[in-house]
Amino acid sequence: MGEFWLSEAQFARLAPLLPTGTRGVARVDDRRVISGIVHVLMSGGRWVDAPPAYGPRKTLYNRWVRWARKGVWQQAFAALAAAGGPPAELMLDLDPRQGAPLCGRRKRGAHANAIGRSRGGRTTKIHALVDGQGRMVAFALTPGQCGDAPVAADLVRALPPSQTLAADRAYDSDALRAMLLARGTRPVIPNGPRRKRLHPLNPSAYKRRNLVERAFCRLKDFRRVATRYDKIAATYAAAVALAASSLGGYESGP
Repeated sequence: MGEFWLSEAQFARLAPLLPTGTRGVARVDDRRVISGIVHVLMSGGRWVDAPPAYGPRKTLYNRWVRWARKGVWQQAFAALAAAGGPPAELMLDLDPRQGAPLCGRRKRGAHANAIGRSRGGRTTKIHALVDGQGRMVAFALTPGQCGDAPVAADLVRALPPSQTLAADRAYDSDALRAMLLARGTRPVIPNGPRRKRLHPLNPSAYKRRNLVERAFCRLKDFRRVATRYDKIAATYAAAVALAASSLGGYESGP
């Protein structure tokens, strides 16, 4: 793949969210280093194979890992996602991911690092909320065997109430529906096959759920997200956060 460079608009939004007040030698140009980090996330290659145009490979890796441990990438994503104000509509879904560190025997601390077993083997789930413009505004990682509805409730509570929330029938839970209605949010969720008392469904509003599917497709352009190479959950979450932040759209506002 060719080189990736953050646009001026993207970096202008990201720059105020980066750490300041570093001691000692001045930091290598943030725009160049972050562009190199995004390049590695997109290509799925080794850090040592990053093009020389981005500067020292060791600088790219050290900046990536150090800021991932500090939560810098996740905090920047949250700030960008919240800048547009409360979204009128939200779409919810999950995407199961597999990867090299998830294969083989169970490792100690796997559950804490969002690694679990499902029908597809050892997997981790990315649960995501997307707004009406297809921009990811919140996400969470869980082991593959964890239920969907409880995670959805935690994601929704962390955001201001929206007018509607669209999700597939895996989220057809009485508790989730009640929580949404109590917040003033109209659930747009198909009835599960075992439900006896059916809830109304707006087909036109439900079609909007394809926005979250498209968001996942764009996210999987980043090979280090599509295939989970990182064992530590915080590092993988940082990859998801930076990938979502660099996809564009946040600079355009609500």
